[in-house]
Amino acid sequence: MQAKATTACLECHEARIILQQRLSKAAWTKEVDKMTKWGAVVAPSDRDALIDYLSANFAPDQPPYEAPRTSQGKTVPGKVAPGKSTHGKNVVVR
Repeated sequence: MQAKATTACLECHEARIILQQRLSKAAWTKEVDKMTKWGAVVAPSDRDALIDYLSANFAPDQPPYEAPRTSQGKTVPGKVAPGKSTHGKNVVVR
């Protein structure tokens, strides 16, 4: 299911967005349903398994995500390709 989550989520989001989340099963259900309505490609037959995977691996009781650091101790910035849009909003790449 990790591969399907990667395909569905990383089409629009940077991996760090998913890794940072610590949601309950109910909250993951709402997120998956919302993202599916916004265009995430999740087969109806995969929906429940995807929610189970996300809620097992990114639940409130999981340790917090620690971002990788550069040699200067700063977090590594995420980037979106120039002109790429996230949920209908233009994203500025710095």
